[in-house]
Amino acid sequence: MTVENMGPRAAGVGEGRPPLSPQRALVWEELGRNAPLTVGALAAATGLHENTVREHLDGLERVHLISKTRAPAAGRGRPAWLYSARPAQESIVMHDNVALATVLAGQIARSSSSPGAVATAAGQEWGRALVADWPVERTAGSARRRITSLLDDLGFAPEADRDHRRLRLVSCPMLAAARQYPEVVCAVHAGLVASALAALGDDQDARQVDLKPFVEPGACLLHLGAPVRRKA
Repeated sequence: MTVENMGPRAAGVGEGRPPLSPQRALVWEELGRNAPLTVGALAAATGLHENTVREHLDGLERVHLISKTRAPAAGRGRPAWLYSARPAQESIVMHDNVALATVLAGQIARSSSSPGAVATAAGQEWGRALVADWPVERTAGSARRRITSLLDDLGFAPEADRDHRRLRLVSCPMLAAARQYPEVVCAVHAGLVASALAALGDDQDARQVDLKPFVEPGACLLHLGAPVRRKA
């Protein structure tokens, strides 16, 4: 197996839409077919739990892939939200200019005596900025779930285990740059995750972030904290 076959795909390649995880794409596509829909109707149509649907709707709204309006008033109580999909070509999607990213990564790699440390510091600053307005999470595991959602927003299409400690990143918005300068680009991404976790209140897992790029066909692996040992 060649090196080119290892690791994630380029974000959005061959999909005709922005990079989304399978569940998030399912929600968006259902809205594209049958909008407007409430959270409850979306849950019934997709088979997902309503809380999961809400998380995906929040992520889709952050990247402007959906719109929402209040349903007409009917009796007491606040009317439900109705959600609709926006066409991909009209959305404002978070993405990277790969050519620029490659140039910047190359400059860091050539000019710095410690390119990994410089890249990590840059990623840490980026991560703090991305979650600056997010509340600190108090529930165990909440920060890891928010990080999974953030990585979905950024185009990594993460596939998480039950505890959101082991994530397969099956898409990469900076794949060309990452293949050419992994010591820089992957350090940026690891730093981003660690600082975002810390900013959300999960210092313990933030100290144990481990990104393993291009280690298996179709994905990079990201570990958020040590795995939990379960009783047999």
